[in-house]
Amino acid sequence: MSRVRSASLPPAGLPGIDPSWSRLVDVPERAIGSAPDAPAAASGTRTNRWHILDNAADLAELGATPVGTILCVHGNPTWSYLWRKTVAAATDAAAAGRPAWRVIAVDQLEMGFSERTGLARPLARRVQDLADLTDALAVDGPVVTFGHDWGGVISLGWAVDHPDQLAGVMLLNTAVHQPDDVPIPAALRLALSVLRTGTVTTTAFLDTTLAIAHPRLPSDVRRAFRSPYLEADRREGIGAFVADIPVDASHESAAELERIAGAVARLTVPALMMWGPRDPVFSDRYLDDLQRRMPHADVHRFETAGHLIAEDVEYAGPALDWLGDRFGSAPGPAVPAASADAASETSAALDDIVASETVPPMWHHLETLAHSPEPAVVDMVAGPGGSPRIVSWALLSTRVHQIARGLVALGVKPGDRVSLLVPPSADLTAVVYACLRIGAIVVVADAGLGLRGLSRAVRGARPDHIISEVPGLTVARAFGWPGQRISVATLPAVSARALNVTTSLAGVIRAGKAAHELELPHPPAPSAVAAVLFTSGSTGPAKGVVYTHGQLTALRDALSAQYDVGVGTGLVAGFAPFALLGPALGARSVTPDMNVTSPRTLTARAVADAAAEADATVVFLSPAAIANVVATADELSTDQRAALAGVRTFLSAGAPVSEALLTAASELMPNAEPHTPYGMTEGLLMADISLDGIRSSTASLAADTPTDAAAGSAVGGVPVGRPTATTRVRIAPLDPAGAVGADLTDAAGVTGEIVVSAPHLKSHYDRLWITNRLADAHSTQGERWHHTGDVGHLDGEGRLWVEGRLQHIIVTADGVVTPVGIEQAVERVDGVRRAAAVGVGPRGAQQIVVVVELSVRQRRSRLAEPALAAAVREAAASGGHEVAAVLVAATLPTDIRHNSKIDRAALARWADGILRGGRMVSP
Repeated sequence: MSRVRSASLPPAGLPGIDPSWSRLVDVPERAIGSAPDAPAAASGTRTNRWHILDNAADLAELGATPVGTILCVHGNPTWSYLWRKTVAAATDAAAAGRPAWRVIAVDQLEMGFSERTGLARPLARRVQDLADLTDALAVDGPVVTFGHDWGGVISLGWAVDHPDQLAGVMLLNTAVHQPDDVPIPAALRLALSVLRTGTVTTTAFLDTTLAIAHPRLPSDVRRAFRSPYLEADRREGIGAFVADIPVDASHESAAELERIAGAVARLTVPALMMWGPRDPVFSDRYLDDLQRRMPHADVHRFETAGHLIAEDVEYAGPALDWLGDRFGSAPGPAVPAASADAASETSAALDDIVASETVPPMWHHLETLAHSPEPAVVDMVAGPGGSPRIVSWALLSTRVHQIARGLVALGVKPGDRVSLLVPPSADLTAVVYACLRIGAIVVVADAGLGLRGLSRAVRGARPDHIISEVPGLTVARAFGWPGQRISVATLPAVSARALNVTTSLAGVIRAGKAAHELELPHPPAPSAVAAVLFTSGSTGPAKGVVYTHGQLTALRDALSAQYDVGVGTGLVAGFAPFALLGPALGARSVTPDMNVTSPRTLTARAVADAAAEADATVVFLSPAAIANVVATADELSTDQRAALAGVRTFLSAGAPVSEALLTAASELMPNAEPHTPYGMTEGLLMADISLDGIRSSTASLAADTPTDAAAGSAVGGVPVGRPTATTRVRIAPLDPAGAVGADLTDAAGVTGEIVVSAPHLKSHYDRLWITNRLADAHSTQGERWHHTGDVGHLDGEGRLWVEGRLQHIIVTADGVVTPVGIEQAVERVDGVRRAAAVGVGPRGAQQIVVVVELSVRQRRSRLAEPALAAAVREAAASGGHEVAAVLVAATLPTDIRHNSKIDRAALARWADGILRGGRMVSP
């Protein structure tokens, strides 16, 4: 039997804890399953002393009446210290006049500074222990439980046993079910294999848990977590917790875990799950399971967080925001919650209006042109012998229907997620439209994210099926991605088994042919989710952007109307989304010979050959691709120049495009009108401007530069034109400290965050509740708005100008400075190819540093020579900006997808290190 140790208060001086929160509570122990009002004596049990954190006294001193109680339950090997930020945030919120929440954070018996009873406490006992405590504290609801790790299970046990008191549940990484066909996590298997040595005799388990925090825990916080467990006999509870993990159905806690897991699926109260996917114990597999049980839950995945998510990220503020959104000032009776990770009622209603049954679906032209021998899709690199692969409308339509039936025969259902790791090609196009037709959700995370970004995206998207070429299947096998696997090519049997491949795309087609009489599912409703498209990851981990069928058809129609693209149009698409939209537009689309992961490798000859093959009148290229196309123009033959002369519309988007670059491109396509659409993955077409429009805009700017009344700085940037026919644009002004204001304006010359509204705007971000809340801050019933994260202003003619990204603004002692205007001025300096303006120093007193990439490739990074530095400073001074330092980088870091979006955040960190005397390495 373990040694009995009394409860005690924590030592003084632990960071983040107010001593007034600590309490010792004597709690009668009742038999498992006892009624709340059963007397302890009748059960023949004992009294245990608990240590808890409780802000009730603080709320009383503030005169604040709690609207409810947040019951926080830690896991192993932490203690109530884990929840100190929740206690502090709730107390501060009450002091600020917001709804007051009482927070009770427990030290479970045998853990933290609670009593060591020396008795075994399996899961059912711990669930009863928590009920005994809340009874002793006279907690009568409404209660929102908040659990982490094994404390998540225990908190859910309390939740399902107290339906009359329960108002909601919040969870950090935890699990309620272990799949029968999946071994328990390796970290727990290791802990079980060296149970007493690793958890009790030594501090190995405790130290390992604390070591996996991201970033590394400060030493004083690490000491605070260790403080209850300094002696071996105070670590008995750590070992007992690990031993209580049900490894099979015969374990004494297996039945209780199964009871809780089943009951959780019947909960209808609002739920919030905040998750760290870098957790080696509770991976996304367990989040997926919890979401299946509580599909109404709001979910936010913090890509950089792991097991100790409460230490890795700011979670307490979002938790209180969620409580405020869900309950306001008074939690009411439990009602089913609407999820922020499903299309909102507003979004669904708008989608049904926008894309009613009278609006042709995305596959409309595949039906109307089903017998046409004319080319629909052309792959410039996929055909035999190096010749283009040409797919007619008739063949494409046939293949789409065969793949659709084959997928249904293989068990793909409406609402299933199908991750497509297929390069832009006729194969990808056919699979996309087959999935759309049967109501499966297309997940597109392209190779342009890089291996690490791609892996994060696919795992986070939780696909039910993966269709991929061998490299993607290999990564899926190595990283344990979920989902049935289908190979694009037919693989040898040995390879297929090694990669867990069910069948090939050819096998899907054969299954579809065999099932030619199979009736396809009813076409999906406009409000049904159609696709999850991932952002480029240029300003953080790539985000999954969810579109409904109604929103995709609205996007199609917006593109068609803006650029007169329709049946018979030849479209050269150097950017995958536009290649996939070709069939929806009825356009003949051709993908040029290029490496999609490196757009800057596209040559003028490749574009010209693609234009000739498709008799193209529309060309879409990324800014990085244009730069290389212009640079390789001398290689064009007479016939290739003639093909480019047939282009009537030239589009480029994805990053700011300079007037000089557009002018150079227009010389290659002399009969084309150059346009730069403004948009993002969340809304691919929000505004548009032509080259002539850019010239007139910049001329107006030169003649009359407005001043931003909020920040006090001259406004500049890149003109992106007027909103499209169905788009509205507003500005959320920035204050002098760089904070985004609550009001929206369409006044001229006011710099702030760009906020847009359109029928073809995305529905929401996938499993990013916090991001959704910020992005949708101005959305109301019947009106969807999206905060883009871009900073800009409207001019007196109603044209939109982009000045940079919100996270890249520079906040000096004089106010806000946006980077793009400075960069454009510097890029006019002789010898400068690209420039980036970043802020160095504390926010509010930042200094402007300009980093340049020169036209002549440099072998190393360095401080700029005096003449270059002087020229850069003079260029910036023309806009009223003083530059503190000028650095030369061999190459500016950009995103992989576009090769155009400069990573200013990385450059700022690099420049700060250099100017502090660090090594002169490349950024």
